[in-house]
Amino acid sequence: MRTLHVGLRVADLGRSLAFYTGLGYEVLGGVPETEFGSLTMLKLPGDEFVSLELVHDPAGDPVTAGGLNHLVVQVEALHETVARLAARGIEAGPPGSPDGSGDLWTAWLTDPDGRRVELVQWPAGHPAGMTAADLSGQSPGG
Repeated sequence: MRTLHVGLRVADLGRSLAFYTGLGYEVLGGVPETEFGSLTMLKLPGDEFVSLELVHDPAGDPVTAGGLNHLVVQVEALHETVARLAARGIEAGPPGSPDGSGDLWTAWLTDPDGRRVELVQWPAGHPAGMTAADLSGQSPGG
């Protein structure tokens, strides 16, 4: 089994597309009419598969950030990414090194519907995702 993608409800498809494509996602295509509304499929340049689906239904209930805490996107060079985003009008918080190493960097931004997005630059040689080694000494769920 594997997670295929996450579907995010969006209030304004144009505004959300501008945000997520500005972040670096590419539109692969869409499904115009489903029981949920229109679906727009996005992927990141290095990914082979869709990783994000924007769900838009203007007639549906108001969109809120809801129970999703945050979405995490890996970047190669965080400081340069934050500068590139600022040039596109997408403001991120200042980069920080949560472990103080200067090798691991994160920055936060907020999508048009109020969801938090964390940008992460792993240290050189780190696997492409989070592993059990990253959680040593942590209790489950914490």
